[in-house]
Amino acid sequence: MREMGKIENMFNPKTVAFIGATEKEGSIGQQIMKNLLLGKEKRVIYPINPNKKFVMGLKCLPSILDVPNHVDLAVIATPAKTIPKIIDECGQKGVDGAVIISAGFREAGVEGAELEKEVKKLQEKYGIRILGPNCLGFIRPHIALNAAFSRVTPEPGEIAFISQSAALGSAMLDWA
Repeated sequence: MREMGKIENMFNPKTVAFIGATEKEGSIGQQIMKNLLLGKEKRVIYPINPNKKFVMGLKCLPSILDVPNHVDLAVIATPAKTIPKIIDECGQKGVDGAVIISAGFREAGVEGAELEKEVKKLQEKYGIRILGPNCLGFIRPHIALNAAFSRVTPEPGEIAFISQSAALGSAMLDWA
């Protein structure tokens, strides 16, 4: 697939796998799952969690490798130490793009920086487009896609907003 096709699939996905899906009250995994379900009529969503059978009424799969279809976008919210293995599995699966919500990388010190280097090597090996790590995610209101842990999903409009800072992005979403 052409490289631009991977970006298109990432930001306009027909299939989304969410690794770290949970119903645990107040968790990032619960919020992201709720957000993804807002667009369930427009795309197929696969919750991934090896410790759950179902999450929010959807059958949960133990690994992204168990998803029966191609995956356009993987959203990942698991501990940093698990991310290299997950990105390797995403690469094996042929995932087009991934959003790594998880923190604990270079911002957390030497060990985290090494994890980030591992992720970068895997990204280069497989050609996966990656947003993150340690990010809010992204939201595309016009296509009912909220792949972020924000509690706010803005209405579609005529203004786009991009921020390197999750804190600033969250503040702007609160005003949207």
